[in-house]
Amino acid sequence: MIYMEKAINSLGKFISLMIPIMTISMVVIIVARYFFGIGLTGLQEFVMYMHALVFLGCAGYVHYKNEHVRVDIFYRESSDKYKRSVNFVLGILFLLPLCFVIGYFSIELIDMAWKIREVSTEAGGLAFVYIQKTLIVLFPITLLITFVHHLNKDRWN
Repeated sequence: MIYMEKAINSLGKFISLMIPIMTISMVVIIVARYFFGIGLTGLQEFVMYMHALVFLGCAGYVHYKNEHVRVDIFYRESSDKYKRSVNFVLGILFLLPLCFVIGYFSIELIDMAWKIREVSTEAGGLAFVYIQKTLIVLFPITLLITFVHHLNKDRWN
């Protein structure tokens, strides 16, 4: 279990470093376009790739840190036992089906993108759309890992 914690923690911290890079890249894109009249399509697509990586890769990290959005009207004042029960039931009812649906339906999309080595449709765009589509499976995998981690951790409390 400690390996899962370290892996998710490391992944989340690494991916979090993309946010300042993404911000600086957006400033460069804006300055290039509005002050110099230069369009940087490749950099724009790179920012989209980083954006996808941040959201899809950090979902598990946010879930691991228990910082995800929830309706705290009843939850915040409750006992730890009640919180564990709510997390378990809602994880089984919503998180697991979501992860399996996204994982199942993304496999064919990702497979096809790799088979044809899908590239950007934009002139000057990046030639690695298939890699971006592969990031889709990062979302359910990291969420499943953190869900299993929380189940195992809660079992011993």
